[in-house]
Amino acid sequence: MNRIWSKGVSILLVSIMAGGLLSGCTNSSGNGEGAEGGDGNKLKILHNWNGSGGSDNGITPVEEVIKEKTGVTLEWEYTKGSETEKVNQIFATQDLPDIYTGPAWGGELDGIIKAAKEGQLVDISDKLGDYPNLAKSIAKENVPPALYEKAIDAYDGKKYLLLQNQPATNEDGMDWLYGFYVRKDIAEKVGVDPQSVVTKEDFYNFLQKIKDANLKESGQPVFPLGGFSNGWSVGIGNTMFYSGASYVDKGDGTVEHNFFTKGYEEYTLFYRKLVEEGLMDPEAFTQTDPIAKEKINQGRIAILAAHYPAILDASKEYVTAHPGSDYIPVGPLERADVDPSRPVDLGIQGNNVTAITSSCKGACVDAALKFLDYMASDEGFMLARYGVQGVHWDMKDGKPVPNKEWFDKFTADQSGKVRKNEGISIGLESVTGLDRINSAAGGDIWADQDRLDAMENARKILRPNGIHVITAYNPGDVITKSPEWEMLKPSMDRMGDAWKEAIFAKSDEAALSIINDLREQLRKTGYDQAMQFTNENLKGKDIVTVQMPN
Repeated sequence: MNRIWSKGVSILLVSIMAGGLLSGCTNSSGNGEGAEGGDGNKLKILHNWNGSGGSDNGITPVEEVIKEKTGVTLEWEYTKGSETEKVNQIFATQDLPDIYTGPAWGGELDGIIKAAKEGQLVDISDKLGDYPNLAKSIAKENVPPALYEKAIDAYDGKKYLLLQNQPATNEDGMDWLYGFYVRKDIAEKVGVDPQSVVTKEDFYNFLQKIKDANLKESGQPVFPLGGFSNGWSVGIGNTMFYSGASYVDKGDGTVEHNFFTKGYEEYTLFYRKLVEEGLMDPEAFTQTDPIAKEKINQGRIAILAAHYPAILDASKEYVTAHPGSDYIPVGPLERADVDPSRPVDLGIQGNNVTAITSSCKGACVDAALKFLDYMASDEGFMLARYGVQGVHWDMKDGKPVPNKEWFDKFTADQSGKVRKNEGISIGLESVTGLDRINSAAGGDIWADQDRLDAMENARKILRPNGIHVITAYNPGDVITKSPEWEMLKPSMDRMGDAWKEAIFAKSDEAALSIINDLREQLRKTGYDQAMQFTNENLKGKDIVTVQMPN
């Protein structure tokens, strides 16, 4: 597929070659077998991010350019529900896309690494020489060290995974400004200065005041605290109870999982109290993203927990109709066991891994690599983020400048659909290689001034001491290499569910019993031995023991 087409090639030859290419690509059933008719290759791509979505109008102008440049037509699948369950499901059922892209951490990453080890992904190590943009995205110097050892260079020299969106320079590192944000009008109504909320007691009292105000919107109650789909990211208050990292310093040169700490128990009981006293939306952990956003648009969530761009996008419609109701930062809140003058520790790294599955064979692999390499080029990077040059934007004096007509349309659109229907924010940005948004692409040309001002204001409040980008080893990447890991992993995967069960328990004692039962199960399945292995392998290394969400 990676070849130059000449005008002298006969129609017959083109037909033969095109037929060969199509034979390896996804057919209309999406099972990756057989040929797909029409005028180009079709690749099925799974964008494994809950709540993501595409165009309402079929192929978009951006995708038309991709088709012109690479010959590839994309068929999208978006995840609705748990990303971890989705990645496990596709390999268990063999209902595979041609290209997978999803989170570069947690159970989703574990699932895709497992698939690589089981031979369910395509080894691209002998092809990277023809695709320089892809080779660059997983060069050792461009991947965090622990992630490189765990996911990129973990298969005896073979390569299965591509890392996407790793900042190319410090200038490109994105601080998403995770935190709690309160509606300005509600804070004023209950008489609380959001910046006076610092301790966990302050935060609880703030929620209680909002509840006591008995606020309603369209006859329905306003929840003091809420989040997005499946509870994202209601639990970020954990940093008030322990250092926020998955593994914490025991003070003797070793680490242990935060699940075994006293702080984790206090964190669990605090949230159980919020649920029991009606201070948190009880559907926060079961609702879909559309339902969560509907509540925000109805004005029914007083305090939201998430990163600021998501909150600004989700609340845009309500804020436009109700001036003065914009969400503003709470705090900054205290961090347990952390010097208040310390910069905020952020694990800024790539956020997607991409792989070609074993369903894609022969010419399909070449088509997938050509598509991915194009998207990782500077041209593809800017196409995914800015749209079509000459239509949505132009280069002026060496910098990308938005077309005013489209800038006004995108700014006025409160749903984000206008942008998606043009092919922007439909998932293509997840496969564009190293993040060069500032160093090479000229910044976010679609950000309106009000949004930029809101982000800058939040940054001044929440990052008074600046940020520190974490480059240390994460124990969570090391423990997966322990001999006990396969036996231990199912118990580790239960931690999140156990926490949710505990905060809905009937009593504090019942909640702690759920936590302690799982602790016992973890020990029976090799936790102590795995931690001994982890600590021995981390001796002398800089270890992540303090972290904030990013």
